[in-house]
Amino acid sequence: MGDEPTIRIAQSCAAEPRVAVQELHAGLAQPELSLVLFFCSSDYDREALAEELRTRFGRTPVVGCTTAGEIGPLGCRDRSLTGVSFAPSAGTVVMGHLDGLQGFSIAEGVAFARGLRGRLEDEVPQADAHNTFALLLVDGLFGHEEQLAHALQEGLGEIPLVGGSAGDSMSFASTYIYRDGDFVSGSAALVLVTTPLPFIEFKTQHFEPTDERLVVTEADPAERVVSEIDGLPAAEEYARMLGVDPRDLGPEHFAASPVVVLIDGGNYVRSIQKVNPDGSLKFYCAIERGVVLRGAKGVDLVRNLETALAQVRARIGPPQVVLAFDCILRRLEISQTGVEQPVADLLRANNAVGFNTYGEQYCGLHMNQTLTAVAIGSSRAAGGARSG
Repeated sequence: MGDEPTIRIAQSCAAEPRVAVQELHAGLAQPELSLVLFFCSSDYDREALAEELRTRFGRTPVVGCTTAGEIGPLGCRDRSLTGVSFAPSAGTVVMGHLDGLQGFSIAEGVAFARGLRGRLEDEVPQADAHNTFALLLVDGLFGHEEQLAHALQEGLGEIPLVGGSAGDSMSFASTYIYRDGDFVSGSAALVLVTTPLPFIEFKTQHFEPTDERLVVTEADPAERVVSEIDGLPAAEEYARMLGVDPRDLGPEHFAASPVVVLIDGGNYVRSIQKVNPDGSLKFYCAIERGVVLRGAKGVDLVRNLETALAQVRARIGPPQVVLAFDCILRRLEISQTGVEQPVADLLRANNAVGFNTYGEQYCGLHMNQTLTAVAIGSSRAAGGARSG
């Protein structure tokens, strides 16, 4: 078997949902399909979109979500529909979903992931961390992705988990996962793919810690709210660090000046969603009392992304697809700094398909202002495909 394309990508900017699905289907169609992933603007009529997806793709396993922006062969867009299809030769797929996430428990998540892995191993006994990866799509307003990602990773063992939290174009009203032919809120979908193709999971962020330290002295982790930093109102202390008036704080400050925490020797970004009326800060990740936050400074985002993608190509060759989950705050910064075109060019050159998220997952951790991804190459490799 040669190196013929086994993965196809497509994107439609049609405003009418049925036309958008028709155009997506035309770009993704293959003689047989083992999986279709899609990411759609929250502006679409979901019922019309779902009906056309069911009609066009029939019994093919299809999973997707609403977004805060779409990434595909037409670039980084809003109000579009983008997706990727896998031929059976590209991999064996099993998927499942967790509904009613507000009642989620760690034990339930672990058991769910173990059960899904067992189903995969029944079909592909040789499935392991060298030839299998997991994709997670989760309601971006769930608020407890930390526990979910941790539980699923525990159940999956060493199989790498990568994913993103669904969006709704910065409305923060309702986000949706598409599974079993319908859009559902309060849900998560987990997809396991065992593939003969080389692949690599990776993440990249363009922030480095500074010497500025902030100690969280009062917080509500369940609500992702920090009310005090160093014993002072959180918004005031954060604004002091930036040298701005607390009343002027907005998304542009949060995008350009997040904070980071140290986890197992690595720095992970913790991004602010908004300032609450009481002067507390609402984060995209849970933060506990006593955590030491460090200020962060940005490095060249374009060069950082270019380096990460060059390393991917060096490991697996030109990718058929990069399944990319890119934080909405990165996109805001990209827009503010006027680098939309070079970023879009880099993503297109590497066949990126994905979406701007309300949070990213990577190997059991939930994070912000990061691009997490799985890149899949073309050259076939027998008996285990993962690079590195």
